[in-house]
Amino acid sequence: MPDDAPLPLCQADRPARAPGGAAADRPALGAVQAAGCAPRAAGWQPSPASGAYAALDLGTNNCRLLLGTPSGPGGFRVIDSFSRIVRLGEGLGATGQLSEAAMDRALAALHACAQKLVRRPVRALQAVATEACRRAGNGPTFLARVEAETGLRLRIITAREEAELAMESCAPLLEPGDRRAILFDIGGGSTEIAWIRIQPGRQVPELIGTISVPVGVVTLSERCGPSCFTEAGFHAVVDEVAARLRGFDAVHCIGQEIRAGGVRLMGTSGTVTTLAGVAMALPRYRRLLVDGQILESCDADQALGDLFALGRDGLAAHPCVGPDRVDFVLPGCAVYAAIRRVWPVPRLTVADRGLREGILLRQMRLDRQAGPRRPPRSWQGCA
Repeated sequence: MPDDAPLPLCQADRPARAPGGAAADRPALGAVQAAGCAPRAAGWQPSPASGAYAALDLGTNNCRLLLGTPSGPGGFRVIDSFSRIVRLGEGLGATGQLSEAAMDRALAALHACAQKLVRRPVRALQAVATEACRRAGNGPTFLARVEAETGLRLRIITAREEAELAMESCAPLLEPGDRRAILFDIGGGSTEIAWIRIQPGRQVPELIGTISVPVGVVTLSERCGPSCFTEAGFHAVVDEVAARLRGFDAVHCIGQEIRAGGVRLMGTSGTVTTLAGVAMALPRYRRLLVDGQILESCDADQALGDLFALGRDGLAAHPCVGPDRVDFVLPGCAVYAAIRRVWPVPRLTVADRGLREGILLRQMRLDRQAGPRRPPRSWQGCA
């Protein structure tokens, strides 16, 4: 489905699911801008009369913008979106720096985002950057250049903040009987894991702990190259990632909790949505069919095996993969296989939602709590 198709994202769209609540109440990410600190996104200004909110996520592989309006309790409806593969983290693992070519690609995408924001008035905007800008020695310098050239002021968020926002967006997929949840996001430059407690009678789940594993689909594809297309290379990545996860497992006794029951495994990333599309034999990817889908682990494992068997040419031709993602699918599958090895939960809940959705939900929730008289905010950090 095209990324800019309007899609409902509210709990009312899932009547069979009881709301699992939103992330823990806490101050919003980034400073609330005071009057006179309005952003300068190519002429964009916050529009008090608008009911729309915007979230911008500059990641290691993609630049994404999402605009939505509140829809029902704890949900929103997408009114516009933008997504472009920019490969900002290309070469970062070897040099520790963002390359000129990668920064130019990202800047072109951010110019397009700024133009959308000028055309569509929004009440508030939060713009964030993640792993590539966290790791790069020239990350802050690049973001200063972004502000100078586009007017967009992006803030680098921590791995924990990423996990909190992913939890906020995926909380509606929790169900009665869930005691704990493992939420993972296989990104371009890192994999974020959140260990979550769900308590009966409380709307808000609790983030017990997080870990950021410094391997993602972009970094693995650059480091391992074609080896992920071989059994030996694929299993070497699985072994490496599983070893990194076992310490986190031991600290939180996650294996013991899984054996006691009531632990939900949730994944939000292109890897798990691709696995779902293959497991469901979709002729083309359809978000509404995939988001919230619960796969038996054996079906997800079979889909992984099917993808591995396709080889490069088969992956490029597959309607749920395509040539732009052919190098990233098997590295992502190896990370998923490591998660499955360490935490053998019998089902996988697939979420086609994540950081952007969490940003929008948090902005809307905080405005509801503040009441109608609260002045509009810009969520771009003010120095």
